Amino acid sequence: MARLYADEQFPRLVSNLLRTMGHDVLTVQEAGNDNLGIPDEEVLAFAIRENRAVLTLNRQDFIRLHHRNSEHCGIIVCTNDTDRNRMADRINEAIASQASLQGQLIRVVRPAN
Repeated sequence: MARLYADEQFPRLVSNLLRTMGHDVLTVQEAGNDNLGIPDEEVLAFAIRENRAVLTLNRQDFIRLHHRNSEHCGIIVCTNDTDRNRMADRINEAIASQASLQGQLIRVVRPAN
């Protein structure tokens, strides 16, 4: 399973659901990095140092960071979904479909319905 780093805005419940699916999820809050105004570049750098893929709702900025440099452990950008179980399932499916998250930009989009 994947080693993930959930950024500050990422839903806590989804992080917990992903843990029940076997993923190793570290949140910004658990790492002691919340409410510090840490720039996205540093969030990604921390994830790289910890050998973790970033989980984020901040699609625009993290897609930009990926295009600047794909030397990371993975970036999973998500559309927010109020159905947290469905969101966790879709992330889990997206991760499972990859042989490796290394250098990957994965987009998890909320269904239209």
